[in-house]
Amino acid sequence: MADTSAQRVPVAGLLLAAGGGRRLGGRPKALLECRGGDLLVERAVRVMREGGCATVHVVLGAGAAEVRARLGELPPGTALVDHPGWAEGMGSSLRAGLGALAPVPDATAALVMLVDQPRIGARAVARVLAAHRGGAGLVAAAYGGERGHPVLLGREHWEGVARTATGDQGARAYLRRHADAVRLVECSDVAAPDDIDTPGDLALLE
Repeated sequence: MADTSAQRVPVAGLLLAAGGGRRLGGRPKALLECRGGDLLVERAVRVMREGGCATVHVVLGAGAAEVRARLGELPPGTALVDHPGWAEGMGSSLRAGLGALAPVPDATAALVMLVDQPRIGARAVARVLAAHRGGAGLVAAAYGGERGHPVLLGREHWEGVARTATGDQGARAYLRRHADAVRLVECSDVAAPDDIDTPGDLALLE
């Protein structure tokens, strides 16, 4: 069962949902629909809140106006961040998200998820948050020992991550540089890191 006691250690969810889906024929990933009709972005916000994130900031880029128009009612504490420079890559979206979170004084950390990984659910989020509550400032879900998402970045790391987040690398370079400080939390028994990049991956929405 997901741990929803985020009030003890407030962590802000940061959902990167700006991608344009170039290999999907230009279909923004945030607008893909899961079984039941929910948008992929709606599902991800729900997962992050159920997993224990106190708030969720969603970085929008490609198709942002349509995403806003089609979104249903989001949980209280959800903020939408428009990022016009989304085409520069995931790194720029991560910088935009961390910049939007910077004025939130009580957020001890940011839990970063990607919108196009529908097999990652609330239990994986809860495990990563539990490691942070145990004292870790850098945490990542692992799948068979390999680092994946969600990734948790303690506030003290935000500036360093923003400096190194370029292209489609996101926090990868920073985490590699600080590998000894990253606590890996195995999640392969409750989640899978498969992402949606090509038309053949759309089966994951089922």
